[in-house]
Amino acid sequence: MISVIIPTLNEAERLPALLDDLARDATPHEVIVIDGGSSDATREIASARQATVLLSVPGRGQQLVTGVAAARGDTLLFLHADSAFPAGGLARIEAALAERPDCPGGNFRLIFSGDSGFSRWLTGFYAWLRRHGFYYGDSAVFVRRAVYDRLGGIRAIALMEDYDFNRRLERAGPTLCIAEPPLVTSSRRFEGRSAPAIVWGWLEIHALYHLGVAPGWLAKRYEAQRRAARPRPMQNKPA
Repeated sequence: MISVIIPTLNEAERLPALLDDLARDATPHEVIVIDGGSSDATREIASARQATVLLSVPGRGQQLVTGVAAARGDTLLFLHADSAFPAGGLARIEAALAERPDCPGGNFRLIFSGDSGFSRWLTGFYAWLRRHGFYYGDSAVFVRRAVYDRLGGIRAIALMEDYDFNRRLERAGPTLCIAEPPLVTSSRRFEGRSAPAIVWGWLEIHALYHLGVAPGWLAKRYEAQRRAARPRPMQNKPA
């Protein structure tokens, strides 16, 4: 069985579509939604769609740790709530792992939503990163539970929890990137940011992380970059 683990925070708008995608998949699975304190109807929506709903302090790392502790499957799949999970995706994971018993896990080829040049650039950029062995939590990372436990699992840190775990996963053996069907994810967190600013921010955060800067400080820095990039509301000028 596959345990699908979804951390949430105010995802009432996007979560229903993802849960409906999963409900249509006949592959044996369970869905665990770990909410970090939503003020909207996220928890009610998840519960109404038969997901197991858990509460956690905010922070994706801690939420994922909480979800794994309740998971019963022999395969773990980590999903972001703003993903569109492909039809047959769970069966593809099972088949891929059965075909490659040496494979500890992997992820999906990622496509960013939207038909803008920017979203296409993001899709190409992430494909380039994956060819060099780098990928993140938004690409639907999956892992055998036994491997997850052997690696020490995801660490409950404020930022880079996916990068930290995926680097250890890469060292555990040859991982898979499922190209077909691909996963579609939202480009919302990159809205209002230029391509050079994204690359620079990515390089800065990674460099500081490798220099040993505390993930809590990095999380504040990352959020500050996102706030600075958001379009400011128009102000009415006096006549």
